[in-house]
Amino acid sequence: MKIFAYVWCDPILEYPPDRSIWGWEVDRIYQDLGDREQLNTLFQDLEQEQEREEIYLLIRRLEELGDTLETMSHALLRLESQNIKVMVLQGEEPNIGDRTQILQLCDRLQTYYRSLRIRQGHAQNRLQAKPPPGKAPYGYKRSKNSYILDRSYAPVVKDFFDHFLLYGSIRAAVRYLNQKYRKKISVSTGKRWLTNPVYRGDTAFKNGETLSNTHPPILSREEAAQIDRLLRRNRRLPPRSASAPRSLSGLVSCQNCQSRMKITRVTRHRQPGEYLYLCPIDCPRQPQCKSLRYEQVLDATINRICQDLQQAVSQLTLPDLDLVKSQLQQKINQNQQILNQLPELTQTGILDPQTADLRTYKIRTELSQLQANLAELPPVNLTSVAQAVSIPQFWLDLSESERRFYLREFIQKIQIIRSFETSPPNWFVKLIFIF
Repeated sequence: MKIFAYVWCDPILEYPPDRSIWGWEVDRIYQDLGDREQLNTLFQDLEQEQEREEIYLLIRRLEELGDTLETMSHALLRLESQNIKVMVLQGEEPNIGDRTQILQLCDRLQTYYRSLRIRQGHAQNRLQAKPPPGKAPYGYKRSKNSYILDRSYAPVVKDFFDHFLLYGSIRAAVRYLNQKYRKKISVSTGKRWLTNPVYRGDTAFKNGETLSNTHPPILSREEAAQIDRLLRRNRRLPPRSASAPRSLSGLVSCQNCQSRMKITRVTRHRQPGEYLYLCPIDCPRQPQCKSLRYEQVLDATINRICQDLQQAVSQLTLPDLDLVKSQLQQKINQNQQILNQLPELTQTGILDPQTADLRTYKIRTELSQLQANLAELPPVNLTSVAQAVSIPQFWLDLSESERRFYLREFIQKIQIIRSFETSPPNWFVKLIFIF
């Protein structure tokens, strides 16, 4: 008994499978990538082997025996005439002698081939860096081969991004868009805008791969990296705290009662000015933990940062960012050199156009991933930043929104620790850094 295996795959849709998928000790594997040359070789070898011993043929799917229902049926009939036992790994095993069963499979096979043609068409568009089917995102229009900026609506999207970069709040940016442009979007839509690769000049496909620099961007790479950092930072905060105007909002909690503390604004009747307090949201103690003046907690937080931040950073084992960036940039340059050589290799006939397109696509997806990894790295050295922000005057010169930005870059939580042994009870601040 001999066991053969045949596999067909389209290289623009999938990679060739591993030999271990068969689960049998296979004597010979025939593999086609796009064309059917190995299938013809298989039939020639079967004619030489069939008179000697029993032969089994392993295939993944019936559909791989032909490009259409007719060619697949012809291949099955040819195998039947040679008394080859066909074993299908995925789907039904056909009884070649039972024509009724083959007819019952026709509808499913026709659907598969129709879907295959559509997927191949989409894959060809991907190789040519064309955008996927569907309506262009807000701020863009579709041209023949790419997206182009819609001069009427692209400034609206850009203004939305600028507002988010300034204040770090999706809800505030959504409200701003409605107030200035009468453009109503939901918060979830605003979040999709912030993470959509299209606005960064990239095209993302359904298979999870991304091609960079396929059309004019609305966001620069630096702005996109800053947006990603803001979104990661906001995930650590309670809901709606990102849009709060005060820098301590969402960060302070009471260690004694384990309650978060909210900011309460108090005014006097017919008196100018206001007073801000930090109050426990749900204190179970009796008597409850008292409120604290916001300015006092802020001053104590700044003093604690100036004392603890440099020491906390010095204890970290930090990678050499310059070295990591240099290595990533070197890989990017190497891939870019290969990409620049492909047109010349195609002109000299070393590569055919189909192979060159496939290679170009793979290199561009690798470049996109490397550029994404480079953008995720911190823009500056943490040690040098810690030295700068450990100066009290640095914090006093900042606005409240700027102070909120820096506090959330370094601090995960601010804990108020109270001592009830003194009268009145004393308290101090403990910082929990994000690293």
